[in-house]
Amino acid sequence: MRIQAVLFDMDGTLLDTAKDFYAIVQSMRVQRDLAPLCDESGFRQQVSLGAQAMVAYAFALEASDPELALLRDEFLAIYDLQHAQFTEPFAGVLDVLQRLDDAGLRWGVATNKPLRFAQPIMDALNLSARSAVLLCPDHVENSKPAPDMLLAACEQLQLEPRQVLYVGDDKRDIDAGRAANMRTVAVRYGYILPSDNPSNWGADAVIDTIAELEPLLAAQCGC
Repeated sequence: MRIQAVLFDMDGTLLDTAKDFYAIVQSMRVQRDLAPLCDESGFRQQVSLGAQAMVAYAFALEASDPELALLRDEFLAIYDLQHAQFTEPFAGVLDVLQRLDDAGLRWGVATNKPLRFAQPIMDALNLSARSAVLLCPDHVENSKPAPDMLLAACEQLQLEPRQVLYVGDDKRDIDAGRAANMRTVAVRYGYILPSDNPSNWGADAVIDTIAELEPLLAAQCGC
């Protein structure tokens, strides 16, 4: 069965959102007369783990620290106001999306990022009108690694899961895709911990750059 559409995870796969997160924790540290965080690489590895993990890393806090919840709430409140200041597509993403458009293949986004953040980011980057679907935790009962949002995307696209390819930078993306009976691709360039290895996630393919998706699609859909 040929691929008819491609779904992408957002953070760490389609878009480099870490720059906005990093700017926010830096401003929070400055407000508290703390020295700037000088480990952007280490911070980026926390992005897939969520806001609490990013804040805990930025302020060297244990998960049990009562201050963590307050800092997380402050972090998210700031992100509500400036969630697309520095965010941009990863290198090569816009070229791949254009080739999908040119080939008549629909594409969309399935992300664990709440809709209140995801939709404005898509709007700011002029991707909303081009994207066939945007699925967030708001739309389903269970977030990834459950397959709910991927199956909901297939319903909206009116396609069978095996006609859809899902691309992500986290094991839960691949787990969700496999549970939905989709073909999956893991990317190595996302927000991945050094101890993790995308080759062990069970994806149908693993790529180092988004440009490597094109020959895979050519083989799968004849485009």
